[in-house]
Amino acid sequence: MTVQIIGAGLAGCEAAWQAARLGADVILYEMKPAKMTPAHSYKGFAELVCSNSLRSADIASGVGLLKEELSRMDSLIMEAAKTNAVPAGGALAVDRTAFSDYITKKICTHPRIRVVEEEVVQIPVDGITVIATGPLTSEPLAREIAKLVGDRQLSFYDAAAPIVDFSTIDMDRAFFASRYGKGTPDYINCPMNKDEYAAFYEALIHAEEAQLHDFEQGEKFRVFEGCMPVEVMARRGEDTLRYGPLKPVGISRPGTEEKYYAVVQLRRENREGTMYNLVGFQTHLTFPEQRRVFRMIPGLENAAFLRYGVMHRNTFLNSPKLLHPDYSMRGRENLFFAGQMTGVEGYVESAASGFVAGLCAARRGRGNTETSPFPATTMIGAMAHYVSAGGTADFQPMNANFGIMQSPPERIRGGKKARHVFYADRALEEIARIMKKGLFAL
Repeated sequence: MTVQIIGAGLAGCEAAWQAARLGADVILYEMKPAKMTPAHSYKGFAELVCSNSLRSADIASGVGLLKEELSRMDSLIMEAAKTNAVPAGGALAVDRTAFSDYITKKICTHPRIRVVEEEVVQIPVDGITVIATGPLTSEPLAREIAKLVGDRQLSFYDAAAPIVDFSTIDMDRAFFASRYGKGTPDYINCPMNKDEYAAFYEALIHAEEAQLHDFEQGEKFRVFEGCMPVEVMARRGEDTLRYGPLKPVGISRPGTEEKYYAVVQLRRENREGTMYNLVGFQTHLTFPEQRRVFRMIPGLENAAFLRYGVMHRNTFLNSPKLLHPDYSMRGRENLFFAGQMTGVEGYVESAASGFVAGLCAARRGRGNTETSPFPATTMIGAMAHYVSAGGTADFQPMNANFGIMQSPPERIRGGKKARHVFYADRALEEIARIMKKGLFAL
């Protein structure tokens, strides 16, 4: 039994690992390093292009529960994340280079996985295939996918935040603290008074944006809310940032109770703490404008930018019309899709889709045609069911959240926190039952 997987991102690597775990011989195709996308720069697998954070570690949050489910089922991506974690308060963040290197080594040394470094330009007709080429699928393969699905392919844009050198941050102006004093003080905080914020805001909304790449020219510019450029968010109103990534509530310099008008936060990018990224500052500004405008932030006046923010095209399928809950294609059940192109949004969600696709592809090769191994009472199952069924409005990418999970038969009393704890407990009990049934037995 052979499973072909196209793309060695988060979804593709997880799919390859799970398929091999079930005894499949896996051929993993990856076009890097010979050919890179406009957003990628590192040669390794599972490169994190946007933030280095996998978000909340609290199982009473949607993504926290999804991470726990994956961890209990021996996800490669979660193993790599925990092994290469960096301090980030209540979140799980990683050293992105070490994270990529860890996954690359695991994949390349697995006896059942053969890596082929070449670009795939046509969808294989025979055998079982998982397409996990991500939101920046190469143009030839994207055309083939478009032919396959007709006019049901959509696109949107997201952006990556800049990274600065810690040694160039003025820590006399900035300070370490956590919101409301909870957890460890892992974030650097750059406070602003009203005048500083007003000057920064005016510069930001009038700053010059970068030209679109050739492959983006003429396309409709759509911004997904979960990864909106900071300048686009700012143009929605003067106080939008102050109620979003620059929210000052609950933050004060240690030993004081000083109040601020706005606060920019920076999160550690690597284990050594030599690099920090600007939280919520995904941007499409030109590099000179990023230097000019972001150095107006108190504490960053002399900041050295180790990486500037970039914006890139993402494409996704209208999956409710195309895919089953196991991420296989309707009418062509030996072809699976995984990752952000399916309409899951976020690193962990992409890995989860790859987990399901890889697992089910291997099971398909063994004659198992079940299309929904995980119920919607689990977060991993709820994501799969959302992708295959959608909501009441036009299909849009979705993060893990409790709103997409199957509701309990009776109302849960005790407020939102109690409901979320109920959902988490129920999901983890279901995962335990699934594991006990021997779903992963070779």
